Amino acid sequence: MEMSPTHQHASLRRIVRSLGLCGASLVLLAGGASAQESLNIASWGGAYQASQDKAFFQPFMKETGAKILTDEWSGETAKLKGMVETDNVTWDVVDVEPGHALQGCDEGWLQEIDYDSLGGRDKFLPGAALDCAVGNVAFAYVIAYDETKFPNGGPQTAADFFDVQKFAGARSMRKSPKSTLELALIADGVKPAEVYDVLETKEGVDRAFAKLDTIKPDVKVWWGAGAQPPQLLADGEVAITTSYNGRIYDAVKQNGKPFRIVWDGAGLDWDMWAIPKGAKHEDLAKQFVAFASKPEQLAEQTKYIPYGPSNVDAAKMVPADILPNLPTAPENAKNSFSLSAEFWADHDEELTERFNTWLAK
Repeated sequence: MEMSPTHQHASLRRIVRSLGLCGASLVLLAGGASAQESLNIASWGGAYQASQDKAFFQPFMKETGAKILTDEWSGETAKLKGMVETDNVTWDVVDVEPGHALQGCDEGWLQEIDYDSLGGRDKFLPGAALDCAVGNVAFAYVIAYDETKFPNGGPQTAADFFDVQKFAGARSMRKSPKSTLELALIADGVKPAEVYDVLETKEGVDRAFAKLDTIKPDVKVWWGAGAQPPQLLADGEVAITTSYNGRIYDAVKQNGKPFRIVWDGAGLDWDMWAIPKGAKHEDLAKQFVAFASKPEQLAEQTKYIPYGPSNVDAAKMVPADILPNLPTAPENAKNSFSLSAEFWADHDEELTERFNTWLAK
């Protein structure tokens, strides 16, 4: 027979007295017993979100008793911004890129991060502690290929990716100007450290699109979701693709795929936790961000996907056999560039419009 609320509370008080708990504990127990609070988190799907589930979502639910509901998004600024502007925010925590964080801060649709609750800004690597988002991992946009398609040796450089004569085969590239324009310039001879100096000029943008013109007929698929590139390689639809380094690593480690990463011209970027203005479960969202920023949780995530943890104390907790697979490893990062959040915050809309127009031609 179901007990009435009065009898439930009386029974709870008897339990509390038997345990010697104080009145404040009674309030906490009663609140926890009344309903399971839910937290809605949006991330990028695939192997990356699976790694978050193991390192963050499941442990957080076990520790707090809260329920986490997950969603996927592909980085459409208008979608997140629109939620806030229409007062219909369905996500409590969102995994964003630095450009989203800067824009969301400037336009007021992301909340500021309380770094005191996270141990201070100096607990995070440079570039990982922005005002409205805190980094969790560094990942890389890389080139990857199917070794079986190149028995005499596959591409080794960004320039090789654009050499469709020497390295024939269908390509796939990200359906975004971000990381794509930079790769085109590096393939055209621009030094990684100078890529944004060039892109800041009209001539530089024209140069990037001119380089993309040379490969456009060979790009069979323009991908939007991170799970697509390894699947395209596995299905034999393309021989070479750009991809997130973790997705390729996962396909090799978990599924034994004959894929190889080319680190030349890699674009390093951060994934970051942000809380939208108007989040319905704000307190729980802040609690989750603090939990997911702990070095031990970030080190745990590297066991499932090779992304570099943001917390400076996490590196010493990463297994030695995993460290060489991280994009922040010196050998992997020697000819890479860091995506500029400031540049993309200033130019994302205009370059995306031009990119989409170019694609449609």
